[in-house]
Amino acid sequence: MTIQQLNYVIRITETGSFNRAAEKLFVAQPSLTSAVKELEKEIGITIFNRSGRGVTLTADGADFLPYARSVVDQYQSLMDVYGKTGLRRQKFAVSTQHYSFAVKAFVEMTRTFDVAEYEFAIRETRTRDVIDDVASSRSEIGILYLNDFNRKAIMKLLSAENLQTTPLIDCHAYVYLWKSHPLAQREAISFSDLAPYPCLSFEQGENSSFYLAEEILSTNDYPRIIKCCDRATVLNLMVGLNGYTLCSGIICEELNGGDYVAVPYKDEPGAPESIMELCLVTRKNHMLSEAGERYVAELKRYLGIGE
Repeated sequence: MTIQQLNYVIRITETGSFNRAAEKLFVAQPSLTSAVKELEKEIGITIFNRSGRGVTLTADGADFLPYARSVVDQYQSLMDVYGKTGLRRQKFAVSTQHYSFAVKAFVEMTRTFDVAEYEFAIRETRTRDVIDDVASSRSEIGILYLNDFNRKAIMKLLSAENLQTTPLIDCHAYVYLWKSHPLAQREAISFSDLAPYPCLSFEQGENSSFYLAEEILSTNDYPRIIKCCDRATVLNLMVGLNGYTLCSGIICEELNGGDYVAVPYKDEPGAPESIMELCLVTRKNHMLSEAGERYVAELKRYLGIGE
């Protein structure tokens, strides 16, 4: 097994084709195919399903891929430090549900690096993608929330991918709205108060369940609901339609602007308690990179953890 073979597997997975992978890698397609077949023979599994429409990972291949990515990433880190150039190219990625505080911490972490080169990424994405990104080593850290409703389902998904959570902070739910919204000056807002206004919810995909929703109380019967894909659209709809969303209440005005307010959500009698536990998601037995350590430190500083 060689680093080159592992890199071939990663590129084929990304392109969905032996031909396209060969073009990107600047190698002959027969050589690529032969290298993968030798690897499959050596490790005793079939990595790819091959068809006229391209290639897909087998179940064994899907299990193998995260290990391949991890080894290639570690090899690249080693070469960045001890290779011919002797220059370390810092790499780091985080995948998160749509939280402005996660972006703020990313900004502050990036500012701490004074190196010649770095390659950082932050992905605000769907809940399942947060899990998949960390499982596949596409991102080193994930950020999502747990509560009494979704905890069992989310932890089952994480366990299946050999992932773990680290609690950051517990938050009571807030209603996030435009500062000129009719309810913006309330001391607290109940679910019944929100009935005339559209609830803005981040879309989770066609096959998603209530457990993957980013907004707490996802099983409530909302009379009006609008699905969105990004945070900027949510903010626009708050202004244009007096929409609202339920959130942690941890808002970064520097990034979102000062035109929005977070009002405490008031639990109604008999309703589930609206507490969100914000968590880090990482691979088990994974030691964070320098960038990862700095990012977590910036998160904790912004959230006031440990002060």
